[in-house]
Amino acid sequence: MTIRISPSILSADFANLERELHRIETADLVHVDVMDNHFVPNLTLGLPIVQRLQEVSPVPLDVHLMITDADTQAPKYAETGASSVTFHFEAATDPVATAAAIRSNGARAAVAVKPGTPVTQVLHHLDAYDMILFMTVEPGFGGQSFMPEVMPKLADARAAVDASGLDVWLEVDGGIAVDTVPEAVRSGADTLVAGSAVYGGEPAQRIADLRAAATAARA
Repeated sequence: MTIRISPSILSADFANLERELHRIETADLVHVDVMDNHFVPNLTLGLPIVQRLQEVSPVPLDVHLMITDADTQAPKYAETGASSVTFHFEAATDPVATAAAIRSNGARAAVAVKPGTPVTQVLHHLDAYDMILFMTVEPGFGGQSFMPEVMPKLADARAAVDASGLDVWLEVDGGIAVDTVPEAVRSGADTLVAGSAVYGGEPAQRIADLRAAATAARA
């Protein structure tokens, strides 16, 4: 199982985002949180900034939409050239159709679930998605503590993905650091979002530390 590290620029210096992107060149992806102050009580980046980040980023964009009206908006973010676009299951009226629209615009289609949202309906349509994102904090703010109670849900998804033979990535987002990586990886995560755990120090070293923790957890 390949482990991917996706640093979140929510913890980066917003006044110098191009520089901050180049500080994580050793990462596999860059996690771009889009919040609209409606679906979550915070406001961050929007479509024009994502378009510009796509033009200058040395690593593929992993866009996470924490916004309402995902059915309409998600395909527009796929049009930017982002590698992956994640929308929230709770914000879509037709998640399968929304995922198909993302794919048709050239991006990997991903669906996110909040800590309290069952993953059952997502697993019933595994072939519709390229990734499932498990929020291990309540969405909307960085710096929260990891919620281990989400791990059984993640483990269920890992079992379903492995049984299906499909190439569906399982991503965790929230409270991910060297000390929480082992539990997430052992529960089935293969894509790790980390904000302050990367940007809170020297990013290349922090990314290497996360990889080492993930490798050790798989041993």
